[in-house]
Amino acid sequence: MKLALFTDYAFRLLIQIAATEPELVTISKAAESYGISRNHLTKIANELVRGGYLAAVRGRNGGLHLARPAKSINVGDVVRFCESNTPLVECFDHINNTCVITPSCTLKSILYAAESAFYAVLSAHNLADLVAHRTELRKILG
Repeated sequence: MKLALFTDYAFRLLIQIAATEPELVTISKAAESYGISRNHLTKIANELVRGGYLAAVRGRNGGLHLARPAKSINVGDVVRFCESNTPLVECFDHINNTCVITPSCTLKSILYAAESAFYAVLSAHNLADLVAHRTELRKILG
């Protein structure tokens, strides 16, 4: 499995914000920390706010913070949210599937089981688990 860059960057942003709590994190600071485009990170932050993972404080001293405790942000849920429009394989997309062997293909059920196992492992963890080394992360991220 390969996660979209969007999901990777979303986790980087969530990790930085969780690791540096209670400080607010600006998009500019996060973009600088990771060497990521500020515009791209702005889109990701907006989606995470829309999804209820982050909250934004506007103004001169504004920035981003977690919308809820890190322990309540499930890793599997974040991946599902970020990857919601990306089926693992074409046949998982009931609307756009053009694969002619779908009705008799057994690979589909194997891949579905693999995807389910993947999400089961991710769902066993939360954002707090990802910042277990908070002190080291704070040093790295400034």
